[in-house]
Amino acid sequence: MKILCVGRNYALHAKELGNEVPSQPVIFLKPETAILKSDSTFYLPPFSNDIHHELEIIVRINKVGKSIQPQFAHRYYDKVSLGIDFTARDLQQELKQKGLPWEISKGFDHSAVIGEWQDIANVNLSDLDFYLNKNTQLVQKGNSKEMLFHIDTIISYISQFYTLKSGDIIFTGTPAGVGPVVSGDLLEAYMNNTRVLSVHIK
Repeated sequence: MKILCVGRNYALHAKELGNEVPSQPVIFLKPETAILKSDSTFYLPPFSNDIHHELEIIVRINKVGKSIQPQFAHRYYDKVSLGIDFTARDLQQELKQKGLPWEISKGFDHSAVIGEWQDIANVNLSDLDFYLNKNTQLVQKGNSKEMLFHIDTIISYISQFYTLKSGDIIFTGTPAGVGPVVSGDLLEAYMNNTRVLSVHIK
């Protein structure tokens, strides 16, 4: 399986990092070893002093697809949840300044926290509220309506380049409010006021 991620899919987040708002989805990948299940502990890696949380709506692919048309994309995923894309921001900035690929700042071990999956039939993806608390304080909040590229558009676009397979996970981008985590923090993510993810930082 593979983890496909979308960058800069919320205008305010692109602006908060000083990036241009894209005209097409920005895609990067994380390896399978990046997965960390909810209710686990995330250990701060020794190669970064600035790990940021990025809360995202995630979907799980349920069958093989290639060159999928947008109007059929909804047939290719059956589960939805929230995920955290942990980012080594200092490493990312250093690599970007040198004009080098920055995959390692996103794809390191346990950098993709996966929340509890919910049936897509029980969720309105066109109007989905979600938010993240850090130590019970609200730090990120978004709604699927704010996406620059809807989930079906993302799936169609990705499938032009990568064959999607059952079990693949797509991170759909983060809203504004990303920020650092430190040892002792507790992150809890909510989808329509239902907690679907929690992770301890050490």
